[in-house]
Amino acid sequence: MAPPKKDTEALTLRLGREMIEAIDALRRDQPDIPTRPEMVRRILQAWIEQHPPKV
Repeated sequence: MAPPKKDTEALTLRLGREMIEAIDALRRDQPDIPTRPEMVRRILQAWIEQHPPKV
């Protein structure tokens, strides 16, 4: 797993316990068991690819 690119910035958010547990369950299904931040990045990337912004 590569570190985030240098052109990034931090994003802090609070999530409910149920959402954290769901993220952890998804992490365990991955062959590399990503960190929570990496799993959130993957989820967001997949969502954005399925719902491209109308620019």
